[in-house]
Amino acid sequence: MESRRKFIQKSLISSFALAPISGQVAGIDLKSTTFQNKKFFKPQVLSTWNHGMAANTKAWSILSANGNVLDAVEEGVKVTESDKNMYSVGIYGLPDREGLVTLDASIMKGDGSCGSVAFVRQIKHPITLARKVMEKTPHVFLVGEGARQFAIQEGMPLEKEILSPHASNAYNKWKKTSNYKPIINIENHDTIGMIGIDASGELAGSCTTSGVAYKMHGRVGDSPIIGAGLFVDGEVGAATATGLGEEVIRICGAFLIVELMRQGRTPQEACEEAVKRAVAKSKDLENTQIGFLALNRDGEFGAYSIRPGFNFAQHNQQYQKLVDANSWFK
Repeated sequence: MESRRKFIQKSLISSFALAPISGQVAGIDLKSTTFQNKKFFKPQVLSTWNHGMAANTKAWSILSANGNVLDAVEEGVKVTESDKNMYSVGIYGLPDREGLVTLDASIMKGDGSCGSVAFVRQIKHPITLARKVMEKTPHVFLVGEGARQFAIQEGMPLEKEILSPHASNAYNKWKKTSNYKPIINIENHDTIGMIGIDASGELAGSCTTSGVAYKMHGRVGDSPIIGAGLFVDGEVGAATATGLGEEVIRICGAFLIVELMRQGRTPQEACEEAVKRAVAKSKDLENTQIGFLALNRDGEFGAYSIRPGFNFAQHNQQYQKLVDANSWFK
């Protein structure tokens, strides 16, 4: 028995010695092995960008009380949709080239249930409307006037269609040139994507945006497209995207990451491979930024972007913090 005990101890020491050492990001090892990452947490919630901090606080209040993870990811991003200082999510966002704010959102559960809305006007919480599509219709995706009619049918009030003071000033300034050009990482770029896991291992995700400023009227990005801006599979994990939606759509970014995790990649490795493919497919790499965020069913996470500047918020039992992601270009 003593010999066997010594053999096991020796094997464990060897395992630690052989484990690869990876770079740190804000004190968190995003490239550690699956063995090392077993210390990561359930429940946990992750969100894109600085505004994810406030969103996570709301989501965590639900998760920490043994609440439903779907409720958590909906209520969390509603904080951002309601923020009057938020210029790229919700009705206070910057308009399209016609001076109208149009909204996109999606929500998804680990069992494949999902709902989306796009090109919606006058709805304060498009994420809630997306959930209603999922739970109360036989469809997945409603757009434009049809989505707005469904919102009215469900008792959701229509907001006044006026620009916020900031959006109005910005739009009037833009009209002097009417030149559309995506600007990398501007105003802590567009979408909020949130993915979470509860104590029992259930996964869910949400994604909501007002899209890129001064887009063509009718333009829809990746955020409401299941498999592009958001994808969740309860047997594997979840992923969400942010940045220039056209580039995310080209590679079905969120679905790609989840499938790579299914094949054995860690969330970090999967995010890095997705960025690699996006870089290869980009039509205008100089003006493109994409950030990916992923979480597997064990609570292991990863994040990666094309360029520096992408960060994400993390909340679990031990801490709440903002983390800078590594990037393809340094």
